[in-house]
Amino acid sequence: MPGIVTVTMNPALDITTSTSMVVPTSKVRCGEPRRDPGGGGLNVARVLRVLGASATAVFPSGGHIGRAIEDLVATEGVAMRSLTIRGSTRESLTINETETGLQYRFVLPGPRMTSMEQAAFLDLVTEAASEASYVVVSGSLPPGVPDDFYQHVADVVGELGARVVVDTSGPALRQLRGGVFLVKPSIRELREWTGRKLQVVDDQVAGARELIVRGVCAVVVLSLGAEGALLVTRHQEEYFPSIDVPVVSGVGAGDSMVAGMVYGLAHRWSLSDSVRYGVSAGAAMLQTPGTALCRLEDVKRFYSELTDGSAPTRSSGSSAPAVRRADR
Repeated sequence: MPGIVTVTMNPALDITTSTSMVVPTSKVRCGEPRRDPGGGGLNVARVLRVLGASATAVFPSGGHIGRAIEDLVATEGVAMRSLTIRGSTRESLTINETETGLQYRFVLPGPRMTSMEQAAFLDLVTEAASEASYVVVSGSLPPGVPDDFYQHVADVVGELGARVVVDTSGPALRQLRGGVFLVKPSIRELREWTGRKLQVVDDQVAGARELIVRGVCAVVVLSLGAEGALLVTRHQEEYFPSIDVPVVSGVGAGDSMVAGMVYGLAHRWSLSDSVRYGVSAGAAMLQTPGTALCRLEDVKRFYSELTDGSAPTRSSGSSAPAVRRADR
């Protein structure tokens, strides 16, 4: 199987706990916490291992929190390459409110990386990706890192011959100029990127294809949240409904979707089947508590049901977008 490398510029120690009710100015007594290594690329690498693929996670690590993340990653059996930095790696906190079913997520900005640390990290990515076929760049950028850092990663990785998959947001996403194989924006992010409302599906397809024509990427997988996903290439467009599952936690669902897609692509599946597997992995992640990983048996079951048309989808009985597969 081709080598896969994931890049996480802003990892986090994800802490998940629960309480009956979040009340301002009062002490909120919480239950037993769960701690997991987090950040986009780390989550992708962890889910890939669940799916049966191996990936090397590359990330900066600072202070005792960074060392704790390294220990957790090693315990899960995920290969890693870390760069020690001066600042302390961040923590993120998720609190599930048991009385209401609401979930609160507190995300910190991360450590400030110096220019020397950024250069050393780019060298580490280059070394790790030297024999990779896919490099997944996922998550936010920490303070001090320029918005076009992921474009520099794409430039370096492209020269090595690997395909780059990007899942980020904000300026880091909008600074992409080219050399990317696949991007996975949300509908909100695509609206910000194109400067248009994109309220109907034809406009969404056109907006995604605009990025392809401009040479930013070859494939756009547009996340529509509860409405599903759109796959757009220069000559193809296809809609995938989301799977109707009871939502326990939304943490990591997008990362799980990316992992599923990259798993399929690395196994030389078609784009359609790869996206279908990604949708299945994302749905499976929604069923797990907090930052717990998805279960392989759920992913396989959802994929089988999506493939044969028996999956309970959110668009069942409603007005699903009328998007066709096309060769134009």
